Amino acid sequence: MDYERLIDEETWAFIRRTAESYPDDAVDLSIDDQRRVYDTMCHDFRQPRPNQVKTQDRSADGVPVRVYTAGDPTRTVVYVHGGGFILGGLDSHDDVCAEICVQTGYRVVAVDYRLCPEHVHPAQFDDSWAAVEWAASEFGDPIVLAGDSAGGNLAASVAHRARGRLGHVLGQVLIYPGLGGDRTQGSYVEHAYAPLLTLEDLQFYEKLRFGGAKPERDPTYAPLHDTDFSGLPPTVVITADCDPLRDDGPAYCEKIIASGGKAHWINEPGLVHGYLRARTTVKRASDSFERISVAIEALGQGIWSYD
Repeated sequence: MDYERLIDEETWAFIRRTAESYPDDAVDLSIDDQRRVYDTMCHDFRQPRPNQVKTQDRSADGVPVRVYTAGDPTRTVVYVHGGGFILGGLDSHDDVCAEICVQTGYRVVAVDYRLCPEHVHPAQFDDSWAAVEWAASEFGDPIVLAGDSAGGNLAASVAHRARGRLGHVLGQVLIYPGLGGDRTQGSYVEHAYAPLLTLEDLQFYEKLRFGGAKPERDPTYAPLHDTDFSGLPPTVVITADCDPLRDDGPAYCEKIIASGGKAHWINEPGLVHGYLRARTTVKRASDSFERISVAIEALGQGIWSYD
């Protein structure tokens, strides 16, 4: 793959800056060291919160969450962070959540789910589900689900579980999510050695998610493995073109549309996995983050502008 042609210099600068604190061979480190270098990387990219944002750390029936508000919101976004199910927390995506809060005017609830390998599947799903149930009960507002990477997986899993159980879910916005696609074809092969996320990295993360046999036909583990895609909320999936996970996006959207639902796939040319951290330095990433915020805001208002 000719990444020198596909990826522009701004994005290459982001890739090099990322590698300064989070090296390409980070998966060879111990889990503690992986978390240390990941937290360092997130700190290096972290932007200050907008002044109008207020935060409160709370417990969502035992699950730590951070609530962001700016004004008097009438919608709640539940945001689930990425990090391969083993990395990240309330601080890793603090600036992303704060900016979504300001740009949409909605309350944002960030979920600090338990991490692998200390807590294997379905602990991450259970915590995400508990946080969404709590948010629906605590605030009484309609909800938009959102998340990136592993968090996109968890947000989608919650959307599947919410059918017939929660009546407040207006939509979901999934950012370069891993949804359980076929790793022997498509983007998994085409971009097996992509910058910042490789197929080998994905295989490493997956092995840490379960304690025994790999879950089969379990939508709380891999939403694409569900047998029923009807009744899901309007869905927008945003992918990075230079990412092994890319093809999970269109595969998921196609299943929702085939079942009579609304779904739209946005693929971002020249971008790589994890580009949310590049939104202040890379024009392509900045434009994509604007599209993400617009999608969240529109779904929260019941607006579908993708037909």
